[in-house]
Order: sequence, then structure tokens, then C-alpha cells
Amino acid sequence: MTVATHCPYCALQCAQTLHPTPGERLPVEVAGREFPTNRGGLCQKGWTSAEVLRASDRLTAPLLRTADDGFREADWDEALDLVASRLSALQEQHGRDAVAIFGGGGLTNEKAYALGKFARVALRTRLIDYNGRFCMSSAAAASNRALGMDRGLGFPLADLAGADAVLIVGSNMAATMPPFVQHLAGVRERGGLVIVDPRETVTAKLTRDGQGLHLAPVPGTDLVVLLALAHVVLAEGLADQEYLEERTTGLNEVRRAVAAWWPERAEGICGIPAERLRETARVLAAASPSHGGRGAYILTGRGLEQMSQGTAGVTAAINLALLLGLIGRVGSGFGPVTGQGNGQGGREHGQKSDQLPGYRMITDPLARERVAGVWGVDPDSLPGPGIPAVQLLDALGTPGGPRALLVHGSNVVVSAPHATKVVDALRRLDLLVVADTVPSETAMLADVILPVTQWAEEDGTMTNLEGRIIRRRKAVDAPGEARSELWILQQLATRLGVPTGFPTAAGEVFDELARASAGGKADYSGITYDRLDAGEELLWPVPGAGHPGTPRVFLDGFPTPDGRARLIPVDHHAPADDVRADAPIYLITGRVLQHYQSGAQTRRVAELAAAQPGPFVEMHPLLADSLAVAEGDAVRLTTARGTAEASVRLSEDTRPDTVFMPFHWAGKGSANRLTNDATDPISGMPEFKVTAVAIAPAPTREAVAR
Repeated sequence: MTVATHCPYCALQCAQTLHPTPGERLPVEVAGREFPTNRGGLCQKGWTSAEVLRASDRLTAPLLRTADDGFREADWDEALDLVASRLSALQEQHGRDAVAIFGGGGLTNEKAYALGKFARVALRTRLIDYNGRFCMSSAAAASNRALGMDRGLGFPLADLAGADAVLIVGSNMAATMPPFVQHLAGVRERGGLVIVDPRETVTAKLTRDGQGLHLAPVPGTDLVVLLALAHVVLAEGLADQEYLEERTTGLNEVRRAVAAWWPERAEGICGIPAERLRETARVLAAASPSHGGRGAYILTGRGLEQMSQGTAGVTAAINLALLLGLIGRVGSGFGPVTGQGNGQGGREHGQKSDQLPGYRMITDPLARERVAGVWGVDPDSLPGPGIPAVQLLDALGTPGGPRALLVHGSNVVVSAPHATKVVDALRRLDLLVVADTVPSETAMLADVILPVTQWAEEDGTMTNLEGRIIRRRKAVDAPGEARSELWILQQLATRLGVPTGFPTAAGEVFDELARASAGGKADYSGITYDRLDAGEELLWPVPGAGHPGTPRVFLDGFPTPDGRARLIPVDHHAPADDVRADAPIYLITGRVLQHYQSGAQTRRVAELAAAQPGPFVEMHPLLADSLAVAEGDAVRLTTARGTAEASVRLSEDTRPDTVFMPFHWAGKGSANRLTNDATDPISGMPEFKVTAVAIAPAPTREAVAR
């Protein structure tokens, strides 16, 4: 019997059909399935996704650390009894916040919801956050304060096909989510694709042959590009004045702020010629409805957002979209391109340090009362807001900080900035418990490892980059003793003295999630498994059983007190770790086609590992000549936080003052040994995307492989 489900990787959530194959090496065969986002296509990761189900080192039994620093297998009762007793003892000695939770943007909505509830009801700790802090937090903060709501893309992805112009700032979706590109075919035919990226990525190459424009700014200056575009729109009378008067506030303040960013000044900082900036602004304006165009979209990605001014960067993108009258119109819009598979739903239902289900703020008395009523607890028993991910990781094992950490769906040893400091923090803990499918680098530091189910072995829902709720369906049983997090949390809650309120059936959890979200911004109250299984396309909010969902948000106004969007003035500052004499090169980081996030899954797939077997640093031949290194040579990269080693890959796609390094590997090739944990003051997003680095030949080539 075939099973309709979705890919386990990115937020495109491409549709798949799984064919169980009893007795074969792999338990299922994967086929693409027609769906609005992928139209039947899959990328290389999706086609090979069944391999992860039977990884050679798949975790199949609980593991406990031994006195000789190894591991031994245990049954579930022994492992969970140990975890619960240690958690209770630590909280009794040090207080409720002695225990913290770190979640993941790949967890189903049901597991994300249960994890947040477990933190606040069973542990009663305020200290929970998740790796979505490293993904969407700047975009979320900017969208909430300017538009009143954060739903990633506020429109179906297919809408992009009709636009005359699409501006993409800091996203390389042709490599990270290839099926996305088919939605850009129309705008490319019309010559309106604009890519802002320091590298000529595979996405930027889509603008060649008259299909658009590629702007390659100095790393860390994407915000300057956006400020200059807004300057031109206002200076040349290209703004949609009627829209601004009817639907926005704050125009005069933004006008004054961008007046200082005329194109010639911007060119001196971002390196984009002034006339190219003017040309870009005119392309976008001509595509906008107020000038008779088919429509325009502005999309942002991690290249803009993973900065210490990430919230300001996304705010500038929203300002530009508002000036052009794009948001809340069919055929035009703004949206950040969510990265992780459930990066959207993962933050809507309780994993984030300051939020309750339904995208409610935990500091809101009415929200606390509403959710507590569904949970059957006293609102006053719910803890207050926690702290964002970088701050939480820094606090581990410190005086007054958490003494224990539960990790679900994240590999922070590889994915967090300043990774060596994170390792030190994890080692300070009295108890580290990691729930995972494979022995990730984080799991290998744990005191207790709990084997869990993964995508094809479980039911649930995910929320993709459009805000579309989709069904994940079980196709096969998990190997060995692997269990769902829903069961694990129920078992732990019972041992912690909370025997009810943690159902183990995904459908039952979703029904409760829907009730808890009712009336919130992310209202799922009208969604049921029956509606999803019947094939209804439901994009939130869905406030009621008969509601058809909301494919396009903001058409009738913005969920702000006065119904208007807010133009918010912002300004540029240099990166927290800017280039200097002893670190004269910009380092930028990102993903490659074959690997996903920390690589814990994809590095275990032979086909993907063969295509991209190890860490590399991409640099321009001119830079390589100045460093006296050649293709394949090993180099050592040094920043203020640490060192890493990788082999050289030459490419003219990279600026001569910049190197690119993917972050999928651990050990000496870990890019996040180098990245900066300075954070955006509003979102808590770390500055992954630019840091100053010194590069020299490595002592030995073999050093890279060790």
C-alpha cells in the first residue's frame, strides 16, 4: 500500500509517495508526487531520503554513558527513570530553571507543541528555545512589528509565476530547495529576476542572458542596497502614494532615514554601482501594480537575516515592499523564505522562548489564561519568557544557569555559532539528554541518548514556507526500540508527577493544538486530520470548522491596532567582526545542494557524501594567488573565535575579497568554529553570515581529513 507524505528536509516540503518494500535493503521506495510547491519534482536529497531510515549507525535502543566514557544499551524504563530522577533532583536543588530544553525546526507541529507544553507544565521551566532562532527569528521579528503577523510567505508559492519582477535578497534556493526554481520561470522570461548575493550562486546565474540582474554587494551590506533602493523609489516619485496613504503609517520617518542613502553614497559602502541600484529600483517599480505592472515580490533569506542587524535588514525589505504597494495585493507581496522543514510551525506552537501555541506571547495575560484553560492548569503556574538560543547555550552549566539540557531535533555542536564554546558549555552540564535518530555530534556528548522515530515512521503535520499545513503519514515501523517524542514526553511527564495531559497519538495532540491556537494569530482551530486527508489546501489562519483557510494574508488589512502596516526607519552598521589587518578577508557561510543543516542525516547517505565528501573553502583565483595556494590545497582559516581547516575550491563566482564555506561538517572542517555569536538585539539571531578571517596554508594536507 502506497503512502502519501512529504520530504523530511526543507520548508518546501515536497510531496512524496512512499512504496513499502518488505524484505528489501530499504523499507520504502520514494517517488515524487504532484503538489503545488514541487509539482512532482524532488531534489537529490529528497530522492535519497529513504537511505536515512536505515543508516548504518541508526539509533535503535536507549544508550547510557558508562564510567569509561563509552555507552551501553538500556531498556526504556531504566533510561527514563534515570532521566526523570536526575531532572527532579536538579530542580529540587537549583530551582525549576535548572533544566532547559532545546528543540528543532524539523519537529512536527504535534511534537513542537508537546515539547513546549512539557517545558511549561511538566518541568515548569521558562528555559526553552530552538534552532529556528538561527533560521527565521529576524524575519519573524521584523514581520511582527511592521505587519502585525509573521507567516513566512503570505501567499502561495505559485503566485510568483505571474510577476514581472522578483527581488531575492540572500537566498540561494536553486541549491537549497531546487524545485522552487520552476516558480521563477515566468519572471525570468520577462527579465525581472533580481538576486542580491556576494557570490554568483546557481540562483544568481539564473539572471544571465537578460533574464534579470545580479547585485554582488560587499558582505554585510545587503541592508545598504535596500536603503538605496528605497531612496530611489522615493526620490524619483516611484512610490505608490495612494497605497501609502490608505494602508501604512510612518512614511515621513522612513523618507528622512533613506534620504541619507543616495546611490553614490551606497556604492561607496556596498560596492554596487549607483546606476545599477537605480536600474534595479526602476525594474521593481515598473513591475508594481501602481505602474501597470503584473506584480512584484520581495523575498528574503538567511544571507540578509543572519546578521547582527538582521531585523533591520528584513524591515528595510518590508519598507521597500510597502513603498511600492506590494503587500496585501494579489499578484504581489513580501515574504521570507523559510529554511527548515517546519521552521514555520515549529515557532508557532510553543518552542520559542517567548511564545505559547497559536503564536501567542507568553507575557500576554489573556494568552496565558486561554492556553492554561486548554491545558487544565492555573495560568499563574506557567513560567514567564525564557532567553534566546545563543544566550541559553552560553548559560549552560554556569552559576545560576541550567544544570541539565534536553535536546530534540537539533545538532548544536555543528549548527550553532562559535561551536567550540558550545561544546565547552555542554560539557559543563550535570545532565545532557539527546533524542535523535543517529549519533550526531551533539548526541555523542550526551549522558543519555534516546532513539526516536523519523518522518516515514510517524504521523503528524508540518507547516511549510507558505503557511500551508500538510500531513506527514506513517509508512513503516521504526527499527528496534525507537519511539516517538510524544511517547517519550508522556512517559517523562508521568514520572515527573504529571500523569495526564500528554497524549501519544498525533491526531489527539493535533486536536488539542488546534483548540489551544484558537483566537491566536496562527489559528489552526478549523483544521482537522479529516480535512487534510480529504485533500483540502489549508493555509493558516483557519479560524473555524467551515473556514477555507487564508492563502493570501493582508488583503483586507493588517492585524495591527489600526489595521495599517508600519514603515519603520532603520540604518546600517558594519558587521560585529569586520575585516581588519590581521583578518582581511570576509567569510560567508551557507549550504550546498547535497547536504542539509548540520549534515547529521545527509552525511550518512553514500550518494550525497560521495558528491560532497568534505569541507571546502571556495575562493576567487586572484585571492588564491595572493595566498600562494591552489585548487585542492589545505588551508587554515582563523577568526577571533577559533580555527578550521578545509581544502581550496577555486571559483570566479566568489568576490576576490570573500570566501565561502558550507557549514555541514564537524571537527576541523566546521565552519561554525569560526562564526560570530554576536546577536541581533531584537531577534537574538547570531551573525553567521559574515565574519573577518585570516587564511594561510595548513601545516599538512592530512590535517583536513583528521
